[in-house]
Amino acid sequence: MKVQAYISYRGHCEEALEFYKKSIGADVTGLMRWKECPDATMKAPPGFDEKVMNASFRIGDTLLMADDSPGNAPAEFKGVTLAIEVDDDAEAQRVFTALVEGGKVTMALTKTFWTSSFGMLTDKFGVPWMVNVAAPKA
Repeated sequence: MKVQAYISYRGHCEEALEFYKKSIGADVTGLMRWKECPDATMKAPPGFDEKVMNASFRIGDTLLMADDSPGNAPAEFKGVTLAIEVDDDAEAQRVFTALVEGGKVTMALTKTFWTSSFGMLTDKFGVPWMVNVAAPKA
C-alpha cells in the first residue's frame, strides 16, 4: 500500500513542474495533456486541450502526482502541508530559498528542539511546505 499526494494546480501545473525541476531537482516521470486522453467520453473543458490531465514527478524518493483540474476558483491547499526532509543546514537553506521564490515565508528557518533547521513557507502556487533537517542517525 502507498499513499501519494495529488496536487491540483488549477491551470498552473506545467509551470509548477518546471519550477520544482529548476528549484529543487524534481524529475517529471510522466505527463498526459487533456488532448491526449484516450477515452473519448472524457473531453477536455474549453481551453484545456494543452493543460495537464495527469502528471507524476519525483522529489528525492517521493513520487507525487499533479494536474490542471478544471474550474475557475484558485487552487486551495487547506489542512495539508508537504514536508521535505534534507540532510544538513546548507541543503535546508538552499531548498527553503528556492521554494519560497515568489511565495511567502510562514516561519523562517530556525533551530528548534528537534532539529538544527526547520522552516515553513507557501510557494508561489499556494502549496504549503515544511523544510526540516533530518535527525542525526544513531
